[in-house]
Amino acid sequence: MLTNPTLDTLRDLGLSGMASAFQELDQQPEAQSLQHGEWLTLLLEREMTTRRQKRFEARARAAKLRHDAQVENIDFRAARGLDRNLFLKLSSCDWIRQHHSLLLIGPAGVGKSWLACALGHKACREDLSVAYHRVPRLFAALALARGDGRYTRLIKSLARTDLLILDDWGPEKLNDEQRRDLLEIVEDRYERRSTIITSQIPVDHWYDMIGNATIADAILDRLVHNAYRIELSGESLRKQRAVSMSDTTVA
Repeated sequence: MLTNPTLDTLRDLGLSGMASAFQELDQQPEAQSLQHGEWLTLLLEREMTTRRQKRFEARARAAKLRHDAQVENIDFRAARGLDRNLFLKLSSCDWIRQHHSLLLIGPAGVGKSWLACALGHKACREDLSVAYHRVPRLFAALALARGDGRYTRLIKSLARTDLLILDDWGPEKLNDEQRRDLLEIVEDRYERRSTIITSQIPVDHWYDMIGNATIADAILDRLVHNAYRIELSGESLRKQRAVSMSDTTVA
């Protein structure tokens, strides 16, 4: 068998998964009894798996998620009011494909950002594009982009992303530029893409945070009416872990 020329050809064609599988099969005596069609099937399956993994890794890097969180590692036993059935439904990512949004509300430390990142990680695995931004830093980046001519490009980038995670909104009231920025983002994404917003502030108080009645109506009408809502409660999980570690140390 012309192993080396075949490997070189597969690699030249960018078929690294098939090349690896070919090399492994060629070194297994039992594989020699396989039919040509069976060999081809195994090679193609490895190539598909390799490409899927590369796409996921690229999307995960581009997403820049704050936490390395996965839905499989969520602790549903924690006393914070997380609806297991709803969250498992959301982890299918069908709501993203249907262009709905998600509002994650609750006090500091109950895991809002972690849960948002877990859904973002799952979306990357589902071959959906994801972008994570802390709201204060995003507004600062938009203000800077407005000054150096990158504003339109940045806004268009936000609009194209399948899932945009806006983490840690509030409690400061928005200024005029921030109100317009948020309206621009929400308008571009309305019924076209999905957004997760996490906040310590109850949704009923968002109107006051926006600060302008007309713009607040426009933003909230687009954000709230087709969004899933998860409202968490309870003590900070970080505080509970700290106490648990302290008790272990004392013991």
